[in-house]
Amino acid sequence: MTPEEFKAELGKHGIELSTKQMDQFATYFHLLVEWNQKMNLTAITEQKEVYLKHFYDSVTLALSDTFIPQGKLCDVGSGAGFPSLPLKIIFPELEVTIVDSLNKRITFLATLVNDLELEGVHLYHERAETFGQNTDFREAFDFVTARAVARLNVLTELCLPLVKKDGLFFALKAAKSEEELTEAGRVIALLGGKLINAEDVSLPNGDIRHIITVQKKKETPKKYPRKPGLPNKQPVK
Repeated sequence: MTPEEFKAELGKHGIELSTKQMDQFATYFHLLVEWNQKMNLTAITEQKEVYLKHFYDSVTLALSDTFIPQGKLCDVGSGAGFPSLPLKIIFPELEVTIVDSLNKRITFLATLVNDLELEGVHLYHERAETFGQNTDFREAFDFVTARAVARLNVLTELCLPLVKKDGLFFALKAAKSEEELTEAGRVIALLGGKLINAEDVSLPNGDIRHIITVQKKKETPKKYPRKPGLPNKQPVK
């Protein structure tokens, strides 16, 4: 997907990108490739692939039925800024908080946010488990996203404590998994959530992305998230 195709595809969904926004995505691409030479940010570095599998893929959240591009969004384990920073470029009114456990990635993101001249972006070098127990952030966000390889039951424990009541947690998955949804059903309920949507969104090349939406219905018990490492080692059953 070329930058021009990227713009045209989003236009089909009513998202019109300005020259400034297109320039921001171009800068994002060049910085990603440049920094990737000195640290492992992504295995995808070819321009057409970055625009399709990182930029467009991130924006699929805006094509879902449940995402509203306003308010406070927290991106857990954002890596190189996906999906939150492509969404921030397109919807500047979003207030974005990124949490990542690797300080080198936060350094890259700080450079990126500065060069893209993005306002209202907050970066935290912290484990998600610790961040979710911080009273300044717990149940403070309208939306929490995770575009990660962890299973849904693990992501739920890391993300749902950060969602305010009636807010939404979005898990962006590469493929649909009924097994994961079934497995995560109990922990979603235990942590105060309710599964409200699980939908497939198509990329222009025909690949499918699966977006799972969980709404926060009641306060998460204070013991969650548990200590760093535990959600992965011993997922809630």
